[in-house]
Amino acid sequence: MSENKHSHFIIYKPYGVLSQFTSNASKQQSKKFLGDLYDFPDGIMAIGRLDEKSEGLLLLTTDGKMSDFVNSKKVEKEYYAQVDGDISDEAINQLKTGVDIGFDGKKYRTKPCKAFKLESIPDLPTRSKKIRDDRHGPTSWVSITLNEGKFRQVRKMTSAVGFPTLRLVRVRVASIHLNKMQIGDVIEVNKFLSF
Repeated sequence: MSENKHSHFIIYKPYGVLSQFTSNASKQQSKKFLGDLYDFPDGIMAIGRLDEKSEGLLLLTTDGKMSDFVNSKKVEKEYYAQVDGDISDEAINQLKTGVDIGFDGKKYRTKPCKAFKLESIPDLPTRSKKIRDDRHGPTSWVSITLNEGKFRQVRKMTSAVGFPTLRLVRVRVASIHLNKMQIGDVIEVNKFLSF
């Protein structure tokens, strides 16, 4: 299959959708899948995953080499996390330098990363499932940019510094941004921007 015969998509994965296309497991019959969003071609795969409760930018491709490259440690992924409480400078510094999280039953020290508090609430579409409001205490938003992606890593990191994640949105992969995409949008592209 030549390079230009591959299919590539940029999608805004909604909250509550699994990063897979179908399931044979009976317990997942009531779940929603990426295949519910669009009629994707055979051989399509998600590059990296967003867990069911996370949303945002997800790249899909039929090109295994492209998938391997994007999943490599060379490619940055940026997340916006709405956290419970007004995140402190100390917590931000801990996120930057690395924190201990549980992974595969062991302790794992996250790699140094970029992290900063967002000065204003990001302009994101309203999530389908309501997030608790400020009557239950303040929330704040933080940007976290990783070159690694352990299972539920961002959620585990913010919890480790005392500010559990309430909403998690991936906004960027390398030079591809969510921009003004709306929840559930699917955009087919000839190729992903140059990585």
